Amino acid sequence: MTRRHPLLASPNEDGAMCNVQIVLALVASAYGYPQHEHHDHHEHHETSTYIPILKYDKQQGEDGSYRTIYQTGNNIVHEESGYLKDASEDHPNGILVQQGAYSYEAPNGDVIQVQYTADENGFRVQSDSLPTPPPVPPAIQEGLKEIYEGIKRREQEAKNNPKYAEDEAKRAQLDYNGQYYNQ
Repeated sequence: MTRRHPLLASPNEDGAMCNVQIVLALVASAYGYPQHEHHDHHEHHETSTYIPILKYDKQQGEDGSYRTIYQTGNNIVHEESGYLKDASEDHPNGILVQQGAYSYEAPNGDVIQVQYTADENGFRVQSDSLPTPPPVPPAIQEGLKEIYEGIKRREQEAKNNPKYAEDEAKRAQLDYNGQYYNQ
């Protein structure tokens, strides 16, 4: 007796159709099971707190200028205006100038206020809440003073001494060679 492939077998050949059905059921269940679950390493925290937008106004001028104001229910307030400065040789498409301010309530209850300007000179921000550097220690202030005085002395010497450039080139060569020179 010749055996046919189980998929081509008739229903009454050794229960082959029953085997095919079981195999197909297993394949279908495996196909439907997620193979690789995506695990987000950055936890996403959703909040159920509804924060209303209390105020929103945007005005757009035909010249490209705009003004936007919004305020939220959790005490965030933001105002911004902008306009396009005339084009120039350095800036053929013009310069967008933006000015604005925003405030919000910090977790400790303090109200943080920030003002900013963005234009051809970059982004500048002002706020009493920004960190400030510590004062320069007196010893460093004294060292900087000596450096600036030395620079001024050399500038004055360059004006008064016609051979200054030649002397400076000699000093530079000595420095390069790791040698000292007398002042």
